[in-house]
Amino acid sequence: MKILVSDHLSEEGLKILKEVKEFKVEVRTELKPDQLKEAIKDYHAIVVRSATKVTRDVINAAVKLKVIGRAGVGLDNVDLEAATNKGIIVMNTPAGNTISTAEHTMSMLLALSRNIPLADLSLKSGEWKRSKFMGVELYGKTLGIVGLGRIGTEVSKRAISFGMKIIAYDPFLSREIAEQLGIELVELKELFKRSDYISVHAPLTEETRHIISDKELSLMKNGVRLINCARGGIIDEEALLKALDAGKVAGAALDVFEKEPPDFFSPLLKHKNIVATPHLGASTEEAQVNVAIEICQSVRDALLSRGIRNAANFPCLPAEVCQLLQPYLNLGEKLGMLASQLFEGRMRELKINYTGEIIKYDLSPLTMAIVKGLLSPILQETVNYINARGLAKERGINILESKSEKEEDFTNLISLEVDVEGKRRKVAGTLFTNNEPRIVNVDGLYVETIPRGHMLFLENWDKPGVIGSLGTLMGKNKINIAGMTFGRDKPGGKAVSALNIDSPVSAKILGEIKKLENILSVKLVKL
Repeated sequence: MKILVSDHLSEEGLKILKEVKEFKVEVRTELKPDQLKEAIKDYHAIVVRSATKVTRDVINAAVKLKVIGRAGVGLDNVDLEAATNKGIIVMNTPAGNTISTAEHTMSMLLALSRNIPLADLSLKSGEWKRSKFMGVELYGKTLGIVGLGRIGTEVSKRAISFGMKIIAYDPFLSREIAEQLGIELVELKELFKRSDYISVHAPLTEETRHIISDKELSLMKNGVRLINCARGGIIDEEALLKALDAGKVAGAALDVFEKEPPDFFSPLLKHKNIVATPHLGASTEEAQVNVAIEICQSVRDALLSRGIRNAANFPCLPAEVCQLLQPYLNLGEKLGMLASQLFEGRMRELKINYTGEIIKYDLSPLTMAIVKGLLSPILQETVNYINARGLAKERGINILESKSEKEEDFTNLISLEVDVEGKRRKVAGTLFTNNEPRIVNVDGLYVETIPRGHMLFLENWDKPGVIGSLGTLMGKNKINIAGMTFGRDKPGGKAVSALNIDSPVSAKILGEIKKLENILSVKLVKL
C-alpha cells in the first residue's frame, strides 16, 4: 500500500510507517493543487499537516484512497463531507498539541503583562529605559477563560499556580467538574465584566465568530488584556483595534488572525500594545513529534485493519456492520447536533432510547455518533467518535441508554431526552424507506422534517397569520424556504415550526422574527 506524506513530518513519525513491509512511503512536499489531484490516484493513504489542502476535487480524484491523516487538531484543510461520502476515513490528533498550546498561552500572557517584546527591542537598540516598561503582576488577578476544554483546563492549572482567580464560560461543562478544578463557572456577560485577563480557547463556529466585538468589549473592565491562541475570527480585529486606541483594552496577545498570514502593514499588527506570533501554538519540537507519532500510528493501524482511532467521521466497526448502520449513524449524529443547538443551557444528562428492530445490533457506535453530534457544535474538530463519550464525562454529562422492542408509530426510532439545568427537552428521529433521516418529534410535538443544511425551528402559538407573516419577512430578506412543517399540541395551542432554508439567517433577521406576533422563540440550526 502506498502512503503519501505531503507536508513536513518528523522522522519519528515517518519511521513508524516506513518499518511496515506492506507500506511504500513517499514524502512529496509542496505539491501544487493540480499535482496533488493527479498524484492522489496512486495512494491508499495521505498524511498532511496544515499546508496541504485535501479538497473535494482531490478526494474525488482519489481511486484507492482509504485514509486521510491530519497531524494536528484542525480539519479545516480537509473536506470532511466529501471524504465521508466516498467512504474515506479522516483521522486527526486532538490531544497532541494540548500542552504546547497551553504553554504558549501562558507565554503570551506573561509577555503581555511585562512588556517583554518592546523591552527587548528597546534594549537591543541601545536604550536603558526601565520606567518605560512598567508591567503588572498576575497574582490576585482574575483570568476569564472562554472554552474550558483540554487546552483551557491546562491553562487554568498553570494560571492558578501564579495565584490567579479563574472564572470560565463553557456551556458543556458541569459546575461539579469545574469546582473540582478550582474554577468558577459563569455566564459570558459576567466573565466579560469581571475579568482582568480573558483568554479564548473555543473553536471557530458561526456562534463563536466575533464572540468578542464592540458590544462585548464595552462590558469589560478598563485596562483588560486579551489573549487568543485558539482561532482567528473569535475576536473582531477591527473592534479590538478601536478598543486599543481608546485605551479600553490595555493590550492583546494574538497567535491567530482572521486572515493568515495577516496584513503585515495593518494598524493592529503594528500597534504598540499588541504582542503577536505567527500561529505558533503547536510549534514545539515535542508537539510536532507527538502528533507525527500519533497520526502515523493511527494510519498504520487503520490500513492494517487493527482498529480505528481518532476518526472524525467513522466509529470503529467491521465493514459489513458499518454499511448496515451508516444511515443510523448519520441520523444519530444529526439528532445530537440538533439537540445541542436547539436546547439552551448547561447539559447534565443525555438519555438515549432505541426502539424497534435496531436494538438487535451493537448500539455502542450509534451512541458514540449521537454524543459526537451533541458536542460537535461547540468542540468542533476536537471531538470524534472515539473520544466523544470521554469528553462528555469530563464535562459532567451523564449518558444513559435504554432499549425497547415496542414499536410506536415507527419501525425504528431514536429518542434523545436532554436534561438542561433540570428541564427535560426531547427530540426524536427515524429513517424513511430510502434510508433518509427524518426528525419526527420536538418536545413531544410531532413534526416531520429533513435534518439538512440551515434550518429554523420556531415555537409559536397556533394562530392564523403566523405562516403568512413569517413567509413575507423571509421573502423580503431574500431567504428562500425550501421546506416547512408544523406540529401542535391542539388547535390554537403551542406549536413547533421547522423550516429548511437555502441560506443562513442573520442575527438581525432572527430578531425581526422574534418580534412577529405569536412567535415565542426562534433558533437557527446548521446540520
